[in-house]
Amino acid sequence: MSPSGWLEELRSIDIHELGTHNIGSWPPAIKVLVGVLVMILVLALGYSISTSEVQSQLDLKREEETALKEQFATKAHSAANLARYTQQLKEMENSFGVLLRQLPSDTEVPGLLEDITRTGLGSGLEFEEIKLLPEVTRPFYIELPIQITVTGTYHDLATFVSGVAGLPRIVTLHDFDLAPAKPDGGPKLRMSILAKTYRYNDQGAHQ
Repeated sequence: MSPSGWLEELRSIDIHELGTHNIGSWPPAIKVLVGVLVMILVLALGYSISTSEVQSQLDLKREEETALKEQFATKAHSAANLARYTQQLKEMENSFGVLLRQLPSDTEVPGLLEDITRTGLGSGLEFEEIKLLPEVTRPFYIELPIQITVTGTYHDLATFVSGVAGLPRIVTLHDFDLAPAKPDGGPKLRMSILAKTYRYNDQGAHQ
C-alpha cells in the first residue's frame, strides 16, 4: 500500500471504535502505527536506562580519577622532599649522638651525690634519705634514679629544687611528694622526690 493509501485508511478510521477488546480486528494501518509507537517507546526507555547506567559509571570513574590524582599529588610531594627529610634526619641523629656522648660516665655519680647533698645542706635542709636506685637501660642512654627525702621549710625546699636543677650535670626531678614533717603540723615539711641523671649507653647505641 502506498503512503497516500495509508493516510486515506487512517483518515477513514473512527478512533472511538478502537478498543483493547478488539485489537485483533484493528485495521492494518493502526496495527502498524501502534507497533511503530511501541517500538519507539521501548527503544527510548532502553536508551534512557542505558544512558543512566553509563552516566553513573562515568561519575564513579571521575570520582576515582579525582582520588587517584590527589594520591599522586601527595606521593609526588613526599618523593620530592624525601632527600631533604633524609638529610634533616641524618643531621638530627648526628646532633643527638653528640649530645649523648656529652653525658657523663657512671664514675661521676659519687660526685653528683655530693653536689646534691651540699646543695640541700646549703639550703637549710635535713636529709632523711638519699640513695641510688637500680639503673634503667634505654636504647641510647641509662637512667640513674636517686631517691631523696629531706625536711625543711617551704622556702628552703624551693631553694633546694632550684639548686639541683641548676647543677652542671643533667638532672631531672620527678614524683614530688610534700607533707608535714610532723603529725601536729609546724613550719617544716617533708619532701620525697625522685631525681634522675643520665649516662651514655654506648652498647645500646651500636646495637
